[in-house]
Amino acid sequence: MTQATGFTQALAARFADSAARTALLCLDGDGNAEGHTYGELDARARAVAAALLRRRTAGRPVLISMDEGPAAVTALVGCLYAGAVAVPVPPPDTSRAAAERTAAIAAETDAAVMLTESAHAGELSRRLADAGRSSVVCLAVDCLPDDGADWLPPAPDGADTALLQYTSGSTAAPRGVQVTHANLLATMESLRAALGTDESARVGGWLPLHHDLGLIGQLLHPLWLGATAVLMPGRRFAADPLSWLREVARHRVTVTAAPDSAYARCLAAATDEDLAGLDLSALTTAVNASEPVSAVTLTAFAHRFAAAGLRPGALAAGYGLAEATLLVSLADRLPPAPATVSAEALERGELTPPVPGHPVRTLAGCGTARGVTVRIVDPRSSAVLPEGAVGEIWVRGDAVADGYWRRPLETAAAFGHATASGEYGFLRTGDLGALRDGELYLTGRIKDALLVDGRTLHPQEAERQLARSGAPFGSAVVLSAPAEHEQIVAIQEIRGAGWSHGQLADLAERVRGCLHEEFGASLGGVLLVRPGTVRRTTSGKVRRSLMRELYLRGELRPLYASAPPYAAEGG
Repeated sequence: MTQATGFTQALAARFADSAARTALLCLDGDGNAEGHTYGELDARARAVAAALLRRRTAGRPVLISMDEGPAAVTALVGCLYAGAVAVPVPPPDTSRAAAERTAAIAAETDAAVMLTESAHAGELSRRLADAGRSSVVCLAVDCLPDDGADWLPPAPDGADTALLQYTSGSTAAPRGVQVTHANLLATMESLRAALGTDESARVGGWLPLHHDLGLIGQLLHPLWLGATAVLMPGRRFAADPLSWLREVARHRVTVTAAPDSAYARCLAAATDEDLAGLDLSALTTAVNASEPVSAVTLTAFAHRFAAAGLRPGALAAGYGLAEATLLVSLADRLPPAPATVSAEALERGELTPPVPGHPVRTLAGCGTARGVTVRIVDPRSSAVLPEGAVGEIWVRGDAVADGYWRRPLETAAAFGHATASGEYGFLRTGDLGALRDGELYLTGRIKDALLVDGRTLHPQEAERQLARSGAPFGSAVVLSAPAEHEQIVAIQEIRGAGWSHGQLADLAERVRGCLHEEFGASLGGVLLVRPGTVRRTTSGKVRRSLMRELYLRGELRPLYASAPPYAAEGG
């Protein structure tokens, strides 16, 4: 394929070269598959582009709110074909929070057009009008005429914005990352090198297309390759986690990806009978990324699903973020053993060997940098830290975006930073980690870190320990609350009904004991709440900043509280 300066040119050339090949397998809620060739997608994308060009959207944001399926893909490619800036947002039939997110993105981008389907156009128009965006035109892509035959691909510069990828909002308000054509091309090459993919690959999963791993890793990468994307509905995974692996087996998917919580759910659900009915032998790479990776999950999943034909080394931990156009690091096919380190040293910011008889932590290795430069930096002094020291992860490379859409202050805070030694152009990720022998180990996020008695504690492992405590414990979030001395608070979901006050008090003590064992510190409070109270992003990350706000405002309604909620204390 001729070297392209823009991602659109690369896609158009690939679609022309691969017209007869299967580009998509789209599965419905029952697992039925519908195939679509590159030629079919190209024709429909041209029709979308023609409609957008008539509305003069070149260089302007266009919202895409679609159910998973071929129409969503043609809408996305049609945006690129029109030279517009694609802005994927949550599908129409989602939660009230997702609808509010869409309205906020519509306002921030000032988009004039939203691409959707005829079944949803009326309702979306009403929602947008209610949010003060009545001027937005909702175009139903399934009703557009096939009049794109005379379309010619635009020739965008590498610096032109191809799409806005809105962040998950797990630690701050969602921000639109300006992903350029050059960013996408650099990421595609890095993914191909890291995953070993080519046009024979089948890349599939259930992550939504408004999530960076779903959009770029699951869809755009196989289309760029001329391979096949296998798209599975996320609602089916939510109802039945093992449906994901059944479809991976059934359609001989070679590459898939999901957050750590998805692998943990499959582990919890799988029976010996389920394993006997699975054949995962075609799966060459299963990426665990998008949220902190548990070494326990990696080891247990690899061991458990070996009985279903999962290859040794197929499960690979990775690290990335929207600001880096998805990929930063990925473990090799035969990843190193997890690192077991001294818990006490980790709290001081060092990765050192464990001391016999003292607490330890086990960290998953997230591989080596892929197409980018990684530095571990002291966030206060900007000094590059030595190997084994924990600091903020800084990233530089062609895949790293230049900033956020219409957010100059946030852009200045995150992008274009220099280390104390004079290296320029780094993205400050806000994530904490360390490098050892070139391997990246994540330890937490700066905004999540809990400072207790001069120690830096990270809540994710404690939350996992609580989730693994068995019935009736569900999701949990551990956070800090202001007091005379900073307090640790645990919010724990409890499954089931009919609990007596005494039973809930006993469960709260179990939470308290688990956290004391994990942190060696006393809790300021334990709130037991109903399932679904802990808010999560589309990829499964805890929305920690939102949970902290809800707690501090007294808006959580606990089944039981071992200490009054913060707001009720008059704090």
